[in-house]
Amino acid sequence: MSKAVFPGTFDPPTNGHLDVIARASVAFTEVVVAAGVNASKQRLFSVEERIEMLTEIAKPFGNVTVGTFDGLLVDYCRSIDAAVIVKGLRAGGDYDYELQMAQMNRKLTGVDTVFLPTAPDNAYVSSSLVKEIARLGGPVDAFLPPAVHSRLLAKL
Repeated sequence: MSKAVFPGTFDPPTNGHLDVIARASVAFTEVVVAAGVNASKQRLFSVEERIEMLTEIAKPFGNVTVGTFDGLLVDYCRSIDAAVIVKGLRAGGDYDYELQMAQMNRKLTGVDTVFLPTAPDNAYVSSSLVKEIARLGGPVDAFLPPAVHSRLLAKL
């Protein structure tokens, strides 16, 4: 089909992210998982750590690479010649927000957005919620790839 970008903060990458990566890798010729860099936002993991985790969990998919972007996502898409943005949707609130972003991105540059509904097993999982549960000593191994889980526990 074409090259797609799956953007996010991935702080940390969850099984929900991995599911979107796997499904996008089937739908597109090439997928770039792009970790956003925003110096004004506080992250638990550095961009280098997020890239390492994403690279590790994306290994099984031969057409998936990992990159980073700072600034407008559509500028990054243009710079790597990607025609599509992939977004996973967990609930209606995600759709309301992401639809507006998709329409703006299309207006700015013509880059389209494809929405992938989250698998039901991951619909309630978010990086923020996983971090909060882990900080409070709760079990989060069911929500994270094993390599990410061990890094999260070590970080906390």
